Amino acid sequence: MKNDSSLVTNHASRVIHAVESGLQPAGIEPLVTRSWHRCLREYGIEPSAPRQNNVLNPQSVKESQERLGELLPVARAEMESLYEQIAGSGFAVILADTQGAVLSTITDPTLHREFRHAGLSLGALWDERHEGTNGIGTCLAEAASVTVHREEHFRGYNLSLSCSAAPILDPHGGILAVLDASTANSSDSRLIQRHTMALVNMSAHLISRWNFLNEYGQAWILRFHSRPEFVGLLHEALMAIDGHGNILAVNESALVQLGCSNRRSLVGESVGRFFQFNFVALEQRARFEPSAIWPVRDVAHGRRFFAIARAPLRASAGSGELAPQNQSAAAEAAVREREHVGEDLQMRKNLACARQLFAKQVPILLHGATGTGKEAFAKSLHRSGLWSDKPFVTVNCAAIPESLIESELFGYTRGAFTGAAKEGRVGKILQSNGGTLFLDEIGDMPLVLQTRLLRVIEEREVVPLGSDQALPVNLHVISATHRDVHLMIQDGQFREDLYYRLNGVTLHLPLLRDRGDKAELIRTLLREENSGQDLFKIDEEAFRKLMEYSWPGNIRQLRNALRTASALCRDGILRASNLPQEILDTESRAAAPAAPAAPAIADAGSAAPEGPPSAALREAECAALLRELERMRWNISRTAQTLGISRNTLYRKIHKHRILLGH
Repeated sequence: MKNDSSLVTNHASRVIHAVESGLQPAGIEPLVTRSWHRCLREYGIEPSAPRQNNVLNPQSVKESQERLGELLPVARAEMESLYEQIAGSGFAVILADTQGAVLSTITDPTLHREFRHAGLSLGALWDERHEGTNGIGTCLAEAASVTVHREEHFRGYNLSLSCSAAPILDPHGGILAVLDASTANSSDSRLIQRHTMALVNMSAHLISRWNFLNEYGQAWILRFHSRPEFVGLLHEALMAIDGHGNILAVNESALVQLGCSNRRSLVGESVGRFFQFNFVALEQRARFEPSAIWPVRDVAHGRRFFAIARAPLRASAGSGELAPQNQSAAAEAAVREREHVGEDLQMRKNLACARQLFAKQVPILLHGATGTGKEAFAKSLHRSGLWSDKPFVTVNCAAIPESLIESELFGYTRGAFTGAAKEGRVGKILQSNGGTLFLDEIGDMPLVLQTRLLRVIEEREVVPLGSDQALPVNLHVISATHRDVHLMIQDGQFREDLYYRLNGVTLHLPLLRDRGDKAELIRTLLREENSGQDLFKIDEEAFRKLMEYSWPGNIRQLRNALRTASALCRDGILRASNLPQEILDTESRAAAPAAPAAPAIADAGSAAPEGPPSAALREAECAALLRELERMRWNISRTAQTLGISRNTLYRKIHKHRILLGH
């Protein structure tokens, strides 16, 4: 939509008339007219004046980015996720600081020129004093989410834009940054913009939530909601509490849940003033049941909430030093399973999605390379459920001999077969009754048993070997595999109907080298391997080596490396010399000549090989796709770019190999 002079003049007249008459124009939100008033009366801006292009210099942009610290890469990851949801609609996703300066952008590659022309470039200032009424500037001025649709902009040259912006808040309600999605698409409707606003709000809330938990890593955290399925999810209430039971900070959701209008009525007060439990009870819950949801009531009205308590993270931020521990083995195990999920953004998203679905008994399929922590994730999910006091039973389908897996799963009666125990045996499925059944390496289950398992899941009953009596079973199922189940279905190695029974949703667990919380995982695992010592440190060089290593064996390899290094360490300080040689060789391998690159995945225009591709070739292409998708955290645009193919070609190949985009 181009702004000719008559359109700009008419718009300017309308704005000035609305402000001077004090009228509220039909269809215009009050916060927009308040912004118009500020622009005309306080800032003295002329609506029809030409663009000035106020832009910070590169050094100032860099300093502003550095001030955001750890928040910037977290925000960038969420921006990529948001962009994937609105890609193809002509949007730019923008992060701006509290000055309104653009610090990061993701734009539709076909619209770079249009967005630059509109002033949506790095360093551009979009506060109201410079650009009048707009998404970023008005969000900052109003400290609230806002949509500014084309003719609602104050400046005439911005009438082609539609912007939706939401504040990223600190734990005290202040604004840290603004997340914005803008489009210059003239066909964009208010309905589309409302949908976009909802997505922007969700992304900004996720970033704010991460920042709260990160800033108060050394505090006790109470997470609660009036509905149990929302605990641990996006809209949960968060309350940070010090070691004396006093409230340090609360998020916006906590104010809503408790019906408080401001933080001053909460911060500094004892948690026992608002909930019917004391700090000792919270401490015990956090130490011994850190993932179990428990009912609590508020003091004022006796309303019931559901809560999870988290103990302080004992690693000092930015160092390898570990604080003393005095928890029991049971408490340590509970904390361990939680912490292995960690604060990596992708893993937190996975856990939030899984909790919501698992609460409704939707089966979960975990896909990830060996050692990525699939069982730890499943245990964390079990402990966050309402049936956390029931058994968590693991069946490793790859580790049990094929001749024994049937009796292990389904159990057997007395004398069912030669060598059977006299009293019979309860199978794993019945052992998990009411709790969680975790089927690890489900891709290795023999076909004949897949048929029996399908019947159990469908009919919710199991018949032990040697019996003709069906026993009812209440199942909550989590499956896991590192294999390409779609390819196995094509090759007749896995039942398609069982796959769809097990796959309520597929969650992809990232490789260790791609996780954003690798430093925290290193400290967590080292703490576990040295629980008997009061103090343990990692020196700077050793920590750098651990961070730089690619970890092909993922979390399992990291644990083994730290266990070995801890055994070799004698003075409480883990040094580089204690690490396995393959980790020390990281730099020498990086300096060596690169190995020949794997063959590129061909684009649609490439010459095709003669004859149909072999199963081995299909499997190799699928493996290459999965590897790159995981490396790029399932970002379609970046994956296509690294493979040298178009997005459309990548989507065709994903469909061809039936790879699920379930991240």
